[in-house]
Amino acid sequence: MTHQYEKYNLYSYFYSENFLYIEYLYKSYLKNPNSVSEDWKICFDLMQSMKYRNTPINFKNLNKEKINILENNKKFKLISLIDNYRRLGVYFANLDPLKQKIKTINLEYKLNIKFYDFNESDMDSVINVNNIFFGVKKTTLRNLLKFLKNTYTSNIGSEFMYINNLEEVEWIQEQLESTQATPNFSKEKKKNILFLLTAAEEFEHYLHNRYVGQKRFSLEGSESFILSLNEIIQHSGKRGIREIVIGMAHRGRLNVLVNILGKKPKELFDEFEDKNSENLLSGDVKYHQGFSSNINTPGGVIHLSLAFNPSHLEIINPVVEGSAKARMERRDDKFGTQVLPVLVHGDAAFSGQGVVMETLNFSKIDSYNTGGTIHIIINNQIGFTTSPNDLRSTLYCTDIGKIIEAPVFHVNGDDPESVILVTKIAVEYRMKFKKDCIINIICFRKLGHNEQDTPSLTQPLMYKKIFKHPGIRELYSNKLKIQKILTKNESENMIKEFNDMIDSGKSIVNSIPSNFIYDKSKSEWAPFLKNGYIDNCNTSISLEKLKFLSKKITNIPKGFKLHKLVKKILKDRVEMGCGKLNVDWGMAEHLAYASLVISGYGVRLSGQDSGRGTFSHRHAILYNQDYQYSEKETDISTYIPLHNVSKNQAKFHIINSILSEEAILGFEYGFSTASPNTLTIWEAQFGDFANGAQVIIDQFISSSEEKWGRISGLTLMLPHGYEGQGPEHSSARLERFLQLCANNNIQIVQPTSASQIFHLLRYQIIRPIRKPLIIITPKSLLRKKEASSTLMDLATGKFNKIINEIDDIIDPKKIKRIIACSGKIYYDLFNFRKKKNKNDVVIIRIEQLYPFPNEDFLKILKKFRYFEKLIWAQDEPKNQGAWPQIKENILKYLNSTQKLIYVGRSCSASPASGYYSKHCKEQITLLNNAFLK
Repeated sequence: MTHQYEKYNLYSYFYSENFLYIEYLYKSYLKNPNSVSEDWKICFDLMQSMKYRNTPINFKNLNKEKINILENNKKFKLISLIDNYRRLGVYFANLDPLKQKIKTINLEYKLNIKFYDFNESDMDSVINVNNIFFGVKKTTLRNLLKFLKNTYTSNIGSEFMYINNLEEVEWIQEQLESTQATPNFSKEKKKNILFLLTAAEEFEHYLHNRYVGQKRFSLEGSESFILSLNEIIQHSGKRGIREIVIGMAHRGRLNVLVNILGKKPKELFDEFEDKNSENLLSGDVKYHQGFSSNINTPGGVIHLSLAFNPSHLEIINPVVEGSAKARMERRDDKFGTQVLPVLVHGDAAFSGQGVVMETLNFSKIDSYNTGGTIHIIINNQIGFTTSPNDLRSTLYCTDIGKIIEAPVFHVNGDDPESVILVTKIAVEYRMKFKKDCIINIICFRKLGHNEQDTPSLTQPLMYKKIFKHPGIRELYSNKLKIQKILTKNESENMIKEFNDMIDSGKSIVNSIPSNFIYDKSKSEWAPFLKNGYIDNCNTSISLEKLKFLSKKITNIPKGFKLHKLVKKILKDRVEMGCGKLNVDWGMAEHLAYASLVISGYGVRLSGQDSGRGTFSHRHAILYNQDYQYSEKETDISTYIPLHNVSKNQAKFHIINSILSEEAILGFEYGFSTASPNTLTIWEAQFGDFANGAQVIIDQFISSSEEKWGRISGLTLMLPHGYEGQGPEHSSARLERFLQLCANNNIQIVQPTSASQIFHLLRYQIIRPIRKPLIIITPKSLLRKKEASSTLMDLATGKFNKIINEIDDIIDPKKIKRIIACSGKIYYDLFNFRKKKNKNDVVIIRIEQLYPFPNEDFLKILKKFRYFEKLIWAQDEPKNQGAWPQIKENILKYLNSTQKLIYVGRSCSASPASGYYSKHCKEQITLLNNAFLK
């Protein structure tokens, strides 16, 4: 028999065209079940009940219900009309200052009253729109249409109906409909808007005339952006925000520096005139520079940080998010009530660059969530010389934002007041719902991509319109004159006033510039700014403390069932902590982290599979094999021992990241720049996966200090090892990192024992300087007995940049050959020597490849003064690995009778062979050559 509910489901009123009306009834029912007829109440009750199949229901009276569907067909049509304006109005809004027609939308009929069977005779009928349209209870159909057009098809076009959270949808509807998306500002506010437009426009004119032909990536045609950014700062200040981190590319950056952050014009002019800073080795162009200042707002002082940015569009996005997250942690701001990230995009880049999607994708994940980001798009309707039809497959550049259900407010850049209105809504939305929000300011680019371009070469029609455009400031000035808010003289005096200010060279904004670190004397960064390069520090720790930490990190809650393999690992770690077993790599890591968090240093380790470890060596997150979903606090699914070292320990974060390299590494870099006392680590699943984040490595990690004076202590762990796993799982592309080395900018190490990684991790954070650290981590050595260490090695040792020959039977006077190497190959060479009984050969390990340990290396060579050949042995092909860079470091210490010989694989375009048999043959040849060549 067909069930009652199924009968109801097949009832004719449930066809698709009625779904909006039924949805309206259902919303009313959810607010008050008695607000709908008895039959609909029964229906909705059944929908809410899991036992509806056993509940009888009488359908005889459905056509006699108090709210009869047929009699109220017009009301249903009315709801559909309003709903379609909310959904489709954006397509017909007046958004383009240039009035271009780029794509045709054939949906206008759904906004026509005839589609809903209304006619002229209905236009002046009074209708009840209470709970259907915000801001009015009863009105005529004529007025309702006017309200809908004002709200959804004027100079603001809103997209939000795809959001699944009903509260968010209704909140946005109320914000827009209660004012009909029409600004209502005071005279003073309007005059202030004009002054900001004056500052934005005249600043560009001033630079254009003073520095003819120089690149500045002008904001002309997009000046309303300055209004939006200023409103975010001022309004968020009222809402309790105390720090804003801003990321943006070139367009308008100089304008922001002077008119928003308060950089002195004279300082900017010095950059135009190439008066370089003596504090930086290389520096960077003016439109990449960052800046920080403190700005007064109605709610108090806000600290603004404009992040330094390279030319790679959108790459700053995850960096800003990471910096914001670190600032939130510093303030114990769990939900983003005090720290706000703001990202400024170009339209072509927002839809074109993959890092945008990656950054949006992690925006709601706890470990990366910053409480919502406000995105502003300076939509010039062009990408370099590419028109919108060729820029994307979607209608709007903002459509990528729908993957996280971010509301989008499109606004005509020629309407400054509407720009400010949507900005206020965006700030309020972000503060209330802690989600991303997008403002798309549709404007134009008066000049070319830069000031040396001739844009009419490729966009003749667009630029005919642009050349005729009077400018946003003039349009708004004329509007205020018509409204009799100001006179022509007052408008011209604003221009003179601004030019006098800029001529003086003083700050345009009432701010306190603070370079890139505010309150330097009190900043966490202060201890690291005054020091030169420091090579050594004490990383030893008492044996008693190590044993104490070992107990803490091997203690598991009662009733927590471990997997049998993990149970064995934890059992071994207990014995390691007692000194009964040597410490392996995973235990050494744990002890290093535990020793840091108990000393007040935070640890943040993220990457794909970082909790367990790609090679199942770490197990920092333990999983309860008997876990059942439960509300009991004692029933836990996971346990992290490093969270429970001591009550007052620093934070330990272990994060299994999303499957992204570029955005996650960018985030961790940003975090490291704002949290110097946290050991921030990004771990690649395999070392060569880092090439997906090469822009971050090249533009930030390796060069930010030299270009911008920006310091970071970020650590990268890149698994590396030639074990026959093929081209994509063998090499961390060591050669690329070594190629980036100069002026002590980064450190590159390849540790080969548990004690080495223990001391290295401590060394990175305890040493009173901050430099990026690239650790070429092993794979097979993670469990290799020879690579384990005693507990005493951890207690009393240090990180050795070079490890000399360890075999006591070697007689220095008999040595004719020295083999220098780095990494896992050492153990292959050591075992081969033992097997062949080649006791006239010394093997030394270079654990730190950069900065090269010159003094230590020379000391070792002097001990073996009779050697004739120095062999550099490596697993990698000759054109890869350390050889291309390290040979110069070695050659300078050899005399004319001593030879440097390369031993390794031949040059190759691929990092490694994909055939295991070929790998083995290559390895045997390599080992033989190392001792016989």
